[in-house]
Parts: sequence; structure tokens; C-alpha cells
Amino acid sequence: MTLKKLSNPVVAIVGATGAVGVELLRCLEQRSFPLSELRLLASARSAGRKMAFRGKQLQVEELTEDSFKGVHIGLFSAGSATTQRFAAAAARAGTVIVDNSSAYRMDPAVPLVVPEINPEAIASHKGIIANPNCSAIISITPLWPIHRRNRIKRLQIATYQAASGAGAAAMEELRESTRAYLDGKQFAPKVLPHPYAFNVFSHNTAVDPVTGYNDEETKVMNETRKIFGDPDIAISATCVRVPVLRAHCVALTFECERPITPDEVRGILGSAPGVRIVDDIEHNYFPMPVDASGQDDILVGRIRRDLSDPSGRSIALFIAGDQLLKGAALNAVQIAEQLLA
Repeated sequence: MTLKKLSNPVVAIVGATGAVGVELLRCLEQRSFPLSELRLLASARSAGRKMAFRGKQLQVEELTEDSFKGVHIGLFSAGSATTQRFAAAAARAGTVIVDNSSAYRMDPAVPLVVPEINPEAIASHKGIIANPNCSAIISITPLWPIHRRNRIKRLQIATYQAASGAGAAAMEELRESTRAYLDGKQFAPKVLPHPYAFNVFSHNTAVDPVTGYNDEETKVMNETRKIFGDPDIAISATCVRVPVLRAHCVALTFECERPITPDEVRGILGSAPGVRIVDDIEHNYFPMPVDASGQDDILVGRIRRDLSDPSGRSIALFIAGDQLLKGAALNAVQIAEQLLA
């Protein structure tokens, strides 16, 4: 299926009223995405709601199997179960799905794409293109230009993940629990399993009793290998939730095949697409969620030699990126742009 000769496609957002859906709408508008019609689709409880787009009020429609007639691109952000339920209907209608869920990410027949890394993979799609895990995107986009010049053979990742990764309800729970904490009131968490205000806890996905890694950590590890096209990278990840609304942070240490210096890394990242260096040692100013929120670029700093590796092949750094933008909506819209390029 090719859309390259289609100048103004019909686009649908599935899950339009969710946290990522709202950002998809904004990205399409801010990037002046060429489309002839935009359809907003969501569950029955959201049907009838109005959302602004390019100076007009669009009405949200209930998602059904008939929703995809005439739709060329479907931006899905409503969870794996919804994607799996409606993928066949979309395929029958000729809709190309850009899916933000984990439903098809590790399917060998489905390209898993970060446009700054592997845009060529889009051409192999058979109706579905997977948007990677948000932590994976934010972690590895700055690493790709380094990997191309000096292969990364080993990678250790520790993520500090914002509420937005668990959706709009988790963001609201963070707000409400913080108010309650400051007011000295009790608050029973409903969305996440542990108190969120002024707390940090292991990512709330199931832990594999054999490996000891949770689902989020396993996604980051497996998806990195698939996106890089390098199954032999040694990767370990630890993923935690922190009380931040929408920007993930990542502490990374990577080992290359050959020695590499911090200045070389700065030189490579200085011209890397989608990346901005924030590495002010004099003023102790480095990537922070407050600066990354609302920004398209991934912020990279704390670039330093890993002193535990005397070979000079390892670098440590710190990253911050907006989970709702580059970690989700922006990456999906960039994929859609590539479909038309």
C-alpha cells in the first residue's frame, strides 16, 4: 500500500480524546500536515464531544468497524485491545495504521519506526506501522548517530517516567494526590498501584518471575534491538515512575566497540536531528522535565566518560524528552509524513 502520490489524505485519530490523541491533533495542526479531512474517533462515552482543529470545531464520533471508509491514514492511540479489534476493519477499508500501542511492535512483519533512525523500514509495511515504546524512542534517538559511527555493543538504561505514560487519568491522579498530600489529606490511588505524590516506584507493569524484568523494561530492550537492526546489543533496563506530569528522563551508559570521548559525542549530537544538547557544566544546567515538556527535541546532557571503564569506550549521559510528543504523538505524525514523502 502506497500513499506517496496522495497529496491530501483523509486522516482519522483513534482515541482522539486521550492524552496522546489530544497531542496528535495539535501536532497535525502545528506541522501543517496536508489532509483533506480529519475524523476524530473514540469510545461511545466520548462521542459528541467537540475538539478544535484549524479554527473549526470537530465532533468526536464513536469508533465502529464502519469508521474507516474513505480513511487513508489511521493514527491509533487507544490501546492494544482496540488496535487488535479494529485492525482488520481498517485493512478492509485500505487504511494504513500508525499504531501507538504495543500490539504489533514485535511482529516481524510490522515495521517499528523512529523516523530519525530507520525511515526506510516504512516502505515494507503491509497496512500497519508500529510506533515504538515512548521510553525506547526517547532513549535511543540520540544514540543512533553514535551507533552508526562507532557501534554501541552494550547499553544500560534507567528511566524516570512521567505520569503521561499511563494516560490522562494517571496525570490527573498525580495532580489530585499532590493536592491531598499538601493539604494533609488521605488519598487512595485508583489508577496506579502506589501513592504517586512525592514518591518513586518501579514501573507498574508485570514482572517476569524468570528474568526479574518488568514488561516496560523488556519492551525497551527488545524494541531497541529491532529498531537498530542489531540483535546482538547487550541491554539492561530499569524503569521507574516519578511524580512528573509529561516528560520522561533517562540515565544512559553505553559502551562502544572503539574508544570514544565526550567531545566526540558532543560533536556527533550537535548536528543530530531531533536532539538538542543541554550540557552547561559551569552552571550545573542539564536536561530537566520542566524544559523538555512541550518540546519536540530530546534534550541530552551530562555527557561524560564512564570512569568505571578504563578502556575509554564507555560514555554516560542524561536525557529528557516529552513523552506525549516525541515519545508518542510527534513520532506517529512524523511516520505519517514519511508515508506521503
